[in-house]
Amino acid sequence: MRDWLKRRILDTAALRLAARLRGPGVAILMYHSVLPDPSVCRDSLGGIIHSEDVFRGQMEALAKHFHPVSLARVLKYLRGGETLPKRAVVVTFDDGYADNYLVAMPVLDKVGVPATFYITVDCLESRILPWPSRLRYAFRTTKRREWVDSTPKTWSLNDRAAREQAFLAACDEACQLSGAPQAEFVTRIEQELEACLPKEFGALMMDYEQLRALVRHGHIVGSHTMTHPNMGYLKEHEAMCELQESKRRLEAGLGSPMRHFSYPCPALSPHWTPTTVEQCRIVGYETAVTTENGVARKGDNPLCLKRLRPTKTVEGLRWNLESALAGHTG
Repeated sequence: MRDWLKRRILDTAALRLAARLRGPGVAILMYHSVLPDPSVCRDSLGGIIHSEDVFRGQMEALAKHFHPVSLARVLKYLRGGETLPKRAVVVTFDDGYADNYLVAMPVLDKVGVPATFYITVDCLESRILPWPSRLRYAFRTTKRREWVDSTPKTWSLNDRAAREQAFLAACDEACQLSGAPQAEFVTRIEQELEACLPKEFGALMMDYEQLRALVRHGHIVGSHTMTHPNMGYLKEHEAMCELQESKRRLEAGLGSPMRHFSYPCPALSPHWTPTTVEQCRIVGYETAVTTENGVARKGDNPLCLKRLRPTKTVEGLRWNLESALAGHTG
């Protein structure tokens, strides 16, 4: 009944009228991974995967019912130098999975949708999955029946729900670390649980040649930090290192300026602060996207832009976009 009602409302174009009354805005979508069969990586990537069929349907819907634009055009719009088409939408991807190039890019190119891809640089260069995937795999596949955290608190691992709670607790600690301390923390848990993600899973990350191919196809590459921490919980010098070093490495690898950044949101809140926004400006980023729910509008600070999470259905995505552009993002 609820889905039927949403379809009826979409058919009436009432939300489009509300969007016109609300005024101009652009919806920035946040994707991660696109695979033909999401189940093959469920114990590592979890729920961030979209199936190839659903993603194709969603991109076709964007091309048909909305106006996909590049992040570069949005920056000009926010600065007052360009007018965007009505119902503008930006597609972004976080982390830097190889399927972004192998699976998503052919779909995007076929329907004419530009995208921005934010790269976790250490994962790309070291051929390892981001640490949340490593921890998820460890807690979901371990044969151990309990885990003791650093407080020390003992967590049961007797069922899937208990394992998930322990995993989230570990994420709360890991997200506050970066660089070598973060890597040591994750490795220690893998050793304690006797469950380490197989090395071949590193092939799930893109390489620099694939990044360069994305750029050649008209897409944008941006930074997603070096090691995927929660920037809002790092010390200032640690946060600055994540911003500067990821920018420097990507510029060296691509041979072009790195202007765009995406804040990781692996655990805890907030995942950005006024200090990190100022640091982005100092380092030289021109845009930065968050995971806070909403639509970007003229006058917004381009260094803390809101985004929308896509649903796992085509109609769900259309509903969320229409609602958000009309001013409803609850």
